[in-house]
Amino acid sequence: MALYAIGDLHLSFGSDKPMDVFGGGWTNYTDKIKDGFAGLDSDDVCVLCGDISWGMSLKESLEDFIFIDRLPGKKIILKGNHDYWWTTVSKMNSFFAGHGISSIEILNNNCFFYNETAICGTRGWITDDEFDAEHNTKVMARETARLRASLQAGGDAEVKLCFFHYPPRFRNMICKDMIDVMYEFGVLNCWYGHLHGAGHRFAERGEIGGITYDLVSADFLDFSPLRIL
Repeated sequence: MALYAIGDLHLSFGSDKPMDVFGGGWTNYTDKIKDGFAGLDSDDVCVLCGDISWGMSLKESLEDFIFIDRLPGKKIILKGNHDYWWTTVSKMNSFFAGHGISSIEILNNNCFFYNETAICGTRGWITDDEFDAEHNTKVMARETARLRASLQAGGDAEVKLCFFHYPPRFRNMICKDMIDVMYEFGVLNCWYGHLHGAGHRFAERGEIGGITYDLVSADFLDFSPLRIL
């Protein structure tokens, strides 16, 4: 039994947005994902850090979820900025159950346990110039509250790991509120996705201020989940 993480699978079996069009490492990326997961066992756990499917609805994303369900191991998913299919947890769980999808769990205002380790997290947020300051402040507060709820759900677990879609730190943008919550709950390690291609070089990796950060975007990992524990 082992714990892994990977983000940004960007699957598109039910919609017409395959990432192969970008060439380079994305060529035949779904085959690379299958090969990358081939080393996992059925009792392994993999956290998928957002941007899972390009589908605009659960129905449009169904083939993507079936693809994920058939990969080895259990998967814990969190929301990314392109997961437009995302809806309420009850609707997603009902949809999965109705289509025989049994290996996917949803991380949203809750946590899961890997042995005695708490798996916590949320989508996160970085200031987006597309929106005004009021909107950015509102979304940051909401995501910070979701992170707090997730960490609180971890109870007395001595080790709490955090997973995000957006990087908590990126160049001159630092999500101080969320980082402060991680400090409050004694988080020492976190993983995130979102960054692709040339953006990889701006990823904050390693120990900064007592927390160790790492990037798990699929193209950064060459589509093989990163083993964490």
